[in-house]
Amino acid sequence: LRILLAEDNAVNQKLALRLLEQMGYRADVASNGIETIQSLERQPYDVILMDVQMPEMDGLEATRQIVARWVTKRPFIIGLTANAMQGDREMCMTAGMNHYIPKPIRVAELVDALLKARRVG
Repeated sequence: LRILLAEDNAVNQKLALRLLEQMGYRADVASNGIETIQSLERQPYDVILMDVQMPEMDGLEATRQIVARWVTKRPFIIGLTANAMQGDREMCMTAGMNHYIPKPIRVAELVDALLKARRVG
């Protein structure tokens, strides 16, 4: 899987990259929604791990733009959010995300989400 991690926090980036590496994956990193869109313009990705709260353009807006622009070959978008609250999952799905994982990321949930992405891709 070609994976893009959209995450603004350096500690969370390192943690997620390490988890992915332990699972045998490598990922590129974007630190906000604008960089995420620019990354997609340069090359296709199978999966985007999308933080919901990022500066400049949040994950929800980035997802809406991806859904609008990449109609046929769209990556599987997994929403990530800290301080998960009632309604966060619905907010992510309404924006066009395919799956949702609350932070801190648990390995089993990440494995499950990536398996779903593989089946869809």
